[in-house]
Order: sequence, then structure tokens, then C-alpha cells
Amino acid sequence: MSSDEVIPITVRILDKDYQVACPDDERGQLMDSARYLDDKMKEIRNSGKVIGSDRVAVMAALNITHDLLECKSRLLNGGKPGSEKLKQLQDKVESALNRCKQLEL
Repeated sequence: MSSDEVIPITVRILDKDYQVACPDDERGQLMDSARYLDDKMKEIRNSGKVIGSDRVAVMAALNITHDLLECKSRLLNGGKPGSEKLKQLQDKVESALNRCKQLEL
């Protein structure tokens, strides 16, 4: 079997089975994606705020898309995710050090 060969795989999302065609070499990624989606959908369903599997799916898609776009924006605007938070912490430390220096004078 070549890695380009597409085989059907069954994934279970929100207690329902889905057949998905997938190249053999991408099977692990598909399974991880399905597991992640299933977890997000269960989290939303269990919150009790959203009723109906179609609405749960849309909310999960919106949340995942938001996370993706936020990560993409961070990467495009200056580097690694979390760099903004790190910069804020660095600024606080420098400010505190400057205050200590002023007190010493």
C-alpha cells in the first residue's frame, strides 16, 4: 500500500460515526483532529448553553477558527505565540527595577 492510497476511516464525533477518506500517511493527523473536535463539541454540549448537534458543531467550528486566527495573527505580528505576554512581563520587571533605582537615589 502506498502512502498516497486513500482509505476510508471511521471517526467518532459526538457519539456519531463518520466515514472519512484519508491518505494512509495522514491517518494519525485525522484521528488527532477528530479527537480534538470531539472534545470541543462535548465541552460545548456539556456546558448546557447550546442545544442541538448542528449548533454545537457551529460553535465548536467558530471557537477553533478563532483560536487558529489568533495564533496566525500572533505569528505574523512579531514571532512566537505568547511573545506579547512575555514583552509585557519584561516591561513590568524593567519598570520595577527603575523604581528601585530611583528609591536608592
